[in-house]
Amino acid sequence: MSFHLSYRAAPGNPWFSWQYVRDNSDTILDALREHAWLTARAVLIAAVVALPLAVAAYWFRSLAGPILALTGVLYTIPSLALFAFLAPYLGIGVVTVLSVVVLYALLVIVRNAVAGLNQVPPEVREAAEGMGYGRWGRLFRVELPLALPGILTGLRLATVSTVALVTVGVVVGRGGLGQLIFAGFQNNFYKAQIMTGTLLCVLLALALDLLLAGVGRLLTPWLRGRNR
Repeated sequence: MSFHLSYRAAPGNPWFSWQYVRDNSDTILDALREHAWLTARAVLIAAVVALPLAVAAYWFRSLAGPILALTGVLYTIPSLALFAFLAPYLGIGVVTVLSVVVLYALLVIVRNAVAGLNQVPPEVREAAEGMGYGRWGRLFRVELPLALPGILTGLRLATVSTVALVTVGVVVGRGGLGQLIFAGFQNNFYKAQIMTGTLLCVLLALALDLLLAGVGRLLTPWLRGRNR
């Protein structure tokens, strides 16, 4: 992605400039689209990997400690160090960015999914067993639906943190709005460019969080009745 910085500099280097936004609208939209697409793919991949891990930790208690410990260790590694570690093997580009943000999202999704599954009342599980549900039937028909609020909480937290982490991907050339912010620092600390990228990151995180909250309300209608 290349940025065209042929904007007319506003006097005083203000923190926000409609002139800058109008002159660079195409570039800004490209960066926003890339940021949203990277975030969506990373959270989807992390969910596909994390949910089976959470189920394994729930079914086999001996695996819960190692799984949570491993994802916790990954979460403690500084993002720049993880980019530097993976870049020589995965190259410079999208794959490295996705790999790093997926690893960071795993802990949040796994921990919340395990907590949600553990909150399923024992009497509900026993009732499901009494109705003839096997392990898989009980999981998909009873336990996962009841754990859905916890799972969605993990997805919302992972999504918001992923929006922030994707900006760091600028170190390997794929940072979405991070490239906009970084270019602002390179361009004699042009405040309007830095602030535009930052505000769009915040708005994107809020929009995705509200979207997932809405999906959660649609999927858990029984909770709406409980809160009245």
